[in-house]
Amino acid sequence: MIPTRVSNGRSRARPGRLLAAAAILGVAGLIGCGGSGDGEAAGTAGDTATRGQDSAARTSSIERSAAGLRVTTLRVGGHEVTVEVAERDAERQQGLMGRDSLPEDNGMLFVYSRPQTLSFWMRNTEIPLDIAYISQDGVIVDIQQMDPHTQEQHPSREPAMYALEMNQGWFEEHGVTVGDRVQF
Repeated sequence: MIPTRVSNGRSRARPGRLLAAAAILGVAGLIGCGGSGDGEAAGTAGDTATRGQDSAARTSSIERSAAGLRVTTLRVGGHEVTVEVAERDAERQQGLMGRDSLPEDNGMLFVYSRPQTLSFWMRNTEIPLDIAYISQDGVIVDIQQMDPHTQEQHPSREPAMYALEMNQGWFEEHGVTVGDRVQF
């Protein structure tokens, strides 16, 4: 249900840079040291992640979705969302492809090693999505709607280090616009 990703031919991340990006992203939150990973993972029916876990339980393991991706909670323009984190090439290329739904207030965050022009498409993606391109410092620099089963490219208007996919209409329904902040 996620578009096939294309990032101007330079999507291969070096491990050191990925770690730097993870630090910026606040990956500590992914393992329970600050952010929560509570909630159902995007596009995963029957995920055993539960709300209300105590922080000691969250720190003992990294929460993962049924697809094997890390799961965390972000604040987007003040609204809490649960996201799967795609930070490796294979994870970004697969994205939400092949899924037929995305739970409300859930999405997928794509993490890149450096700011760059990113471009996504929707081939083999079943559901309509919105994509927000986010700068290195967490500011939304572009939001676009993407229709399923198209090969139309959706390049970011400015360099971005992150891309956040949500159900189509989510950003508008929640009053989130370009210039709003994402808290990792």
